Amino acid sequence: MTAFLHGQESWFPVPEVFDHAPALLAVTRGPRHILEYTNAAYVEVFGPRQTGIPVGVAFPELVSQGVIALMDEVYRTGQPHSIRSARIDYRVQGTGAWRRGYFTVVYAPLRSGQGQVEGILVFAVDVTDQVRANERLRESERRLRRTALTLQRSMLPQQVHQPDELRVATRYLPGSVEAEVGGDWYDVIPLGAGRTALVIGDVMGRGVRAAAVMGQLRSAIRAYARLDLPPHEVLHLLCGLVADMAEAQIATCVYAVFDPHEDQLQYAVAGHLPPLVVCPDGGVHRLDGASGPPLGAEGWPYHSHTEHLPSGSTVVFYTDGLVERRGGDIDDGVDRLARALENAVGDPDAVCEHLLASMRVPHSHDDDVALLVMQLPVWDGAWANVYRGAALDLLGGNEVASRARAFACGVLSSWRLPPDLQDKGVLAVSELVANALTHGSPPLKLRLRRTDKRLIVEVHDGTEHMPRLCRPALTDERGRGMSIVASISNSWGARRTPGGKAVWCEFMFPEPRA
Repeated sequence: MTAFLHGQESWFPVPEVFDHAPALLAVTRGPRHILEYTNAAYVEVFGPRQTGIPVGVAFPELVSQGVIALMDEVYRTGQPHSIRSARIDYRVQGTGAWRRGYFTVVYAPLRSGQGQVEGILVFAVDVTDQVRANERLRESERRLRRTALTLQRSMLPQQVHQPDELRVATRYLPGSVEAEVGGDWYDVIPLGAGRTALVIGDVMGRGVRAAAVMGQLRSAIRAYARLDLPPHEVLHLLCGLVADMAEAQIATCVYAVFDPHEDQLQYAVAGHLPPLVVCPDGGVHRLDGASGPPLGAEGWPYHSHTEHLPSGSTVVFYTDGLVERRGGDIDDGVDRLARALENAVGDPDAVCEHLLASMRVPHSHDDDVALLVMQLPVWDGAWANVYRGAALDLLGGNEVASRARAFACGVLSSWRLPPDLQDKGVLAVSELVANALTHGSPPLKLRLRRTDKRLIVEVHDGTEHMPRLCRPALTDERGRGMSIVASISNSWGARRTPGGKAVWCEFMFPEPRA
C-alpha cells in the first residue's frame, strides 16, 4: 500500500497501518476480490479469515448483503458504496453462539499509483448499540402515540348524537404512524326543545398533552352547553378556561346551534376555519360572518352570527388537516374543499366519504383530520305530516291562557297524537303560559313542534327572569306550575333569548309495541 508524507512517497506495510484501527477493516485485490488482509478488530468480531481466497468464501457473513455484486460495481466504476445499518448474523468468538448485529459497511476502491483500481477496502463499524437504542426509542414513541390515540379516542363521542330533525355524520383520521396525535375533536350536543349544538375544534400541539387538553375542552363545552348560552358566550367561557391553564395553550373552535323552529344556525368562530354551507341549488359559501381570535387570546370579544338554512342544506365543519398541505396555501385548500362539495350528493356519510376521497389526504399526513357534516333533510310525502310545527303570538289580556289552550288542543288533535299525550301537552301549555303571565312580560309566543320521537312545547316572554323548581307548602297558592310541568314531561328547561327567555318541555312518544 502506498502512503504520502509531506509530498514524499513512502511505503508502509498494511498491518502496520491498519492493525491498531478500532474499525473493522479488510483488503481485497483484483477483480475476483481475493482476500489479502483482515485487521485485528475484524478478527475479534468475526474470527480469523483465510487469505488468498475469493471474498464470497472468505466473508460468508456478508454474502446476504450482496457483497459480491456490490464489490464488482465498486471495482468497475471506482466509486465507493456503503450499506447503512446492515443486519449481519455471525458466531460470537469463544462461545460459538449466534449473534445478530448491525454494521455500517463502506466499500472503497484502492488505486495504484497510476490511478487504476487494484483492490477494495472493506470498512465496517459496529452500530448495533445505536440501532437497538433507536428501536427502543421508536417503540417508546409508538407506545406514547398509542397512549395519546387511545386517550383521544376515549374522549371523542363513542356514539354521535343523532338529532330528530338533522342528519349528522363524522370522521376522524389520526395522523400517520410517524406523527404524534393532535388535539382535534368534534361533538354533537342535544340542547332540548329540538335544538342541537355542533362543535369542532383543534388544540395546538401534539401528543398526550394535546389530547388531554382536548378532553378538558370537550368536557367544559358540554357543561357550558347545558347553560344554553349563545355561541359567543360559550366561546368566551372557553377562552377564559384556556387562558387559565398552567402552560401557554392555544386552541381553535367553532360552536354552532341549530334551531329547527326557525331553520336557523347561530354560530361563533374562535380562530378556526370557516364552516361551508351547500345550498339546495348547489351553491357553496363560507360561514365567515363571526370570526374571532383563537381560544386563549384574552381581551378580544366574540360575536354570534345567524344563518338561515333552507331544507336540503348541508353544513360541513372540518379541521385544518383536511385542507392544509405542506408548502401550500390553506385558503387554496378551503377552495378545493368547496369545489368538492359542489359535487357531493347523498346523505352525510356519503358526503364525508366523497370529501375524504376528493381531498386526497396523504397516506403520510402529519396532522389529524376531523370532519362533521350536518344535513337538513327535505320533509315531503308522509314525512311532511310527521315533522311539523305551529306557533301563536299571545296577545290580549285575561283570554290569553284560554286561547293558548284552545290553539294547543286543535293543533295536537290535528297531529293525531295519542289522547293522553294531547292532554299532557295542553296541560303543559296551560302551566307555561300561566307562568309567563305571572312572572314574565309581553310579548308572549307559544311554539309547538313534533318530530318522529317527541312533542315539544315552548313559551317565549319578554323578561330574563328564569324559572326554577321549588317545593311549595301545602297552603301555598303559587309555585306549583313548573313542578307540574317537570312531573308530566320527560325533560324541561329554559334559556335566554335576545328579547327575554324561552321555557320549554318535551314529551317522548311511547315506544311502539312489538
